[in-house]
Amino acid sequence: MLKNRIAAARAYLEQFDVDAILFSDLCDIRYLCGFTGSEGSLLLNSSGGSFLTDSRYTSQASREVSGCTVVEFREKIPTIASLVGEMKVLALGFQPDSLNVSTFNALQRSMPDVKLVPLGPEISMLRAVKDDSEISCLARTAEIASGAFHVILPSIRPGAVERDVALQLEFAMRTAGADDKSFDIIVASGERGALPHGRAGSRVLLHGDLVTIDFGAVLDGYHSDETVTVAVGEPDPRLRDVYGIVKEAHDLAIEAIRPGVLLKDLDAVARDFIARQGYGEFFGHGLGHGVGLDVHEKPVVSFRSEGNVIEGMVFTIEPGIYLPGLGGVRIEDTVCVTSNGCRLLTRVPKDLMIV
Repeated sequence: MLKNRIAAARAYLEQFDVDAILFSDLCDIRYLCGFTGSEGSLLLNSSGGSFLTDSRYTSQASREVSGCTVVEFREKIPTIASLVGEMKVLALGFQPDSLNVSTFNALQRSMPDVKLVPLGPEISMLRAVKDDSEISCLARTAEIASGAFHVILPSIRPGAVERDVALQLEFAMRTAGADDKSFDIIVASGERGALPHGRAGSRVLLHGDLVTIDFGAVLDGYHSDETVTVAVGEPDPRLRDVYGIVKEAHDLAIEAIRPGVLLKDLDAVARDFIARQGYGEFFGHGLGHGVGLDVHEKPVVSFRSEGNVIEGMVFTIEPGIYLPGLGGVRIEDTVCVTSNGCRLLTRVPKDLMIV
């Protein structure tokens, strides 16, 4: 499996006309060679690869890393420069989004005769299409998170505090086997629902509130992401109508998913429907994003997106409407693209729940 991934990564050598690639993004490194620690670099050329880490992780790397030689360093930059010299590299590709300026400058000083080539956005698509083992893990992670939501659903009631709901949900996910939460859980109630990233605070839930809960779990490095908006008692009629609009936009987009569809056209399915209902200015973010070893990764599903839907991609569908001073609705599922459509990985039903 890792051998196939490294072979796919080597295709970028020719694409970017470089002799080797220095990977510094830890999720890409984990994907390619299996290392799960927090310090490491991967140097890959056409015939081999070296994983570099310090003494804290040498033993761990010797157990985890596959397909590459483990190299322990005392000083990272000189060790990279030495290996680059041994490989007779003239052009070294690097990941501009994960290599900071000081490291770049140090590499330039240490390797004055080597051309450093920033890799284009194509490199970020390395993990966009998931294999069967990844999809299986993503499904298990989503099942844990969705199950935990059902466990804490009775606690979403008048008098509950947003941050307490978030804490209970995190505890329920960990109790069910999650290694961590994917991100700080969003619980945004009442007028705070108009904040797309309204992290859980001290607000007390009131009768009639809509409560937007955005949550996810982590299992074996893979994330889930799901958003449920529930009503605490009968909501304001306008918000009930808005919920119906967002739900239909969500459903239309999911029905439109199939290999070959342009990502931006998928975004347009939901966005144009919301606009026709008169709420276009209140849906500002993209329709979705990839989910995997990062909770936000490629592909991006938005009106700016390039590229097509591909079988094996895993991404979210999350339309929303946010009305300042009144509240908001977001409905989010994570889907896996199949040969003729998609299947839901997240499990919480998205019809309006009144609790």
